Amino acid sequence: MSFVERWKLFEISTNGKSDGNPFTDYPVTAEFRNKNKSCKVDGFYDGDGVYRVRFMPSILGEYEYTISSDAFDTITGTFTCTEASDGNHGPVRVCNNYHFAYEDGTPYYPFGTTCYVWELQSEELQNKTLEELAKGYFNKIRFCIFPKHYHYNLKEPASYPYEKGNKEGLDLEAVEKYSRVYPPVEKLNSDFNFMKLNPAYFRHIDDTIEKLDELGVEADIIVMHPYDRWGFSKMTKEADDLYWNYVIARYAAYKNVWWSLANEYDLMPQKQISDWERYAAIICEKDPYNHLRNIHNCMAFYDHTRPWITHCCLQRQDLYRHVEYTDEYRVKFGKACVWDEIAYEGNIDLGWGNISGQELTRRFWEACMRGGYAGHGETYQHPEDILWWSHGGELHGDSPARIKFLHEILKETPGHYLKRGEGMFDETVAVPESMFESKLYEIHYFGFGRPSYRMFYLPEDKKYQVEIIDTWEMTVKDAGVHSGTFRIELPGKEYMAVRIREI
Repeated sequence: MSFVERWKLFEISTNGKSDGNPFTDYPVTAEFRNKNKSCKVDGFYDGDGVYRVRFMPSILGEYEYTISSDAFDTITGTFTCTEASDGNHGPVRVCNNYHFAYEDGTPYYPFGTTCYVWELQSEELQNKTLEELAKGYFNKIRFCIFPKHYHYNLKEPASYPYEKGNKEGLDLEAVEKYSRVYPPVEKLNSDFNFMKLNPAYFRHIDDTIEKLDELGVEADIIVMHPYDRWGFSKMTKEADDLYWNYVIARYAAYKNVWWSLANEYDLMPQKQISDWERYAAIICEKDPYNHLRNIHNCMAFYDHTRPWITHCCLQRQDLYRHVEYTDEYRVKFGKACVWDEIAYEGNIDLGWGNISGQELTRRFWEACMRGGYAGHGETYQHPEDILWWSHGGELHGDSPARIKFLHEILKETPGHYLKRGEGMFDETVAVPESMFESKLYEIHYFGFGRPSYRMFYLPEDKKYQVEIIDTWEMTVKDAGVHSGTFRIELPGKEYMAVRIREI
């Protein structure tokens, strides 16, 4: 009897036929049964005549399974799902409509970073990225499956997701009509067979996801993007659907996976809304674990009210005001709002990559005080063009430690989650999201304001513990116990907050 703990990956592999095109000729289906419940998943071809089926059990006890394919004889078997170990909280789910929690109920606050193709860098650079993530600054990372062609990303990757060969599966009409790539290249550099994937390429991403899970980091996988000189964004419908089915069969059983349909979907004119809706339908049908699903914009927001979207993944649309709309977008879309791209701490010449650590930290606080969340990125000039935002490696900025400090503040919230409350016009006030919290709890955040003191007007018959939070210096100072009308002296500097807790 085999044993696997709850929410961990259970895998069965077998040898089978390898003639023809195993990616299309020999579908693999499996059914897992526990008590009165049944779950169906697809298997996938992993090269060299090997087929695999992956499953994530969520119910304790004995499972039976049946695996069927024309590539091999039917396989049956059993295994037992045991209790989750310490630190294994299961997949992340939406909680209280606007927030997140692991499946076992443990609150989860998404403090993510973006490293678009970190897993496609040298082994040394990948290890440095994992070392930085191990410091606990971030618990989510956005990254692409496909290589990326863009500023600072002009080298060929070490390997490719498809076999070399004829251009089967390439949409020649889309190539001719939408030939522009950015930065531009002379011509499309593609001699791939888009109906035959390279399993070794995807096997490496398996390893990436597993290492992130060991660190407690969610893998927010960007499945498609427009920055492409190889033709991966211009495949036919058949090739796209093959790719989507393969990715889901391969990665859905990992508990720390999120699905991001695209980075900047609106920069891909060769894909219509009907295409994105088709990809979403494939996920909803083929991912039995209901992992979180989002889609990311450049300029135009997708319709985040669509039922398949579990939470809003937002990029700013305005130079000056963006996270300040968080509470409004919560109402508009009725979902959790995660600002995964609000400009990056750095000093490059591109306008989205040169804000200060103070400003990025301020944007995090503004988002969280309004009941949402924000994402980090870093783009400092480097002699070898190694920028965290795309390559990972080492962090050089000032914001990560401050972001981690904010995370600790959020974890002290009564009822776990925050929303925007009422306050003065020059402050953002956060209060607990839960209506069951009867005792007052408020955080008054002043952002770039610099008041030298603040008056508070609270009931005389209650006592309140007051603390002064320096969000940049990462300090919490006891300002005493107060009642009624009282004055709190402040240092007259930016990025201060006052926390009030009813005793």
